[in-house]
Amino acid sequence: MKAIDCHVHLNSYNDSKGSIDGSLVELLQSMGGCDIDASIVISSYKVNKDRPSTDKIIGITEKHDNLAVVGGYSIENHTIEDFRNYRKWLLENKLKGIKIYCGYEHYFPIDKKYQKIYDLCTEFEVPLMVHCGDTFASDAKLKYAHPLNVDEVATDNPELKIVICHLGNPWILDCQEVLYKNRNVYADISGLFFDPVSDYYEQCLITKIKELLSYTSSPHHLLFGSDWPISDVRLCIRLVNKLGLSRKDCDLLMFGNTQKIFKV
Repeated sequence: MKAIDCHVHLNSYNDSKGSIDGSLVELLQSMGGCDIDASIVISSYKVNKDRPSTDKIIGITEKHDNLAVVGGYSIENHTIEDFRNYRKWLLENKLKGIKIYCGYEHYFPIDKKYQKIYDLCTEFEVPLMVHCGDTFASDAKLKYAHPLNVDEVATDNPELKIVICHLGNPWILDCQEVLYKNRNVYADISGLFFDPVSDYYEQCLITKIKELLSYTSSPHHLLFGSDWPISDVRLCIRLVNKLGLSRKDCDLLMFGNTQKIFKV
């Protein structure tokens, strides 16, 4: 089965022992072990020894045809030069989208400071990814990461394609309404699993995603993603296999929708 993982990182997170080169080797090994044909690598909202810059990620991945890049944007720390670089990389087809990190940064997505990013994504016809739902950092503020916040952005920017990351988990019910109402909004299923995973939790996710698919009447707005290295790709694939989708619908979720939206 063909598969594109639309949501991976080359961050070291808390182990701090690896390098971006080592992370890349591990990513490629993981992709091979899980039969992932291509992955989209997303840079962080901040740059430090554990979180490589968008520039570094582009540099290390551009020789790999099975890797694409989405640039993380910081509303607090990005400079005019950064913005110019993002425009340049979009012109050169080195970026396939831009991600904002609501919750990690304490701003609602409707904040006017983001509008230039929305206009940039619309101009180049690339998707905007929005972190929604639970966060990996204790200093994040969840009210900024609720998927309902995306509705206003989608309504005011109807030509902008938006991807709600992580199904807005645990607010999956709210996410499904935003998907149903706004045909320019999509969601990925990344970051739903952290070891260990109980059978009960997995079944809860399966039930909620099935309800979402039934409510929206289509798998055309869901994208396969893992959030590697935080989440185990194999568990994400197992989740999809347990949804009982037809081959056509499974192909849309696993690669077709991502191919269309990200143009990979």
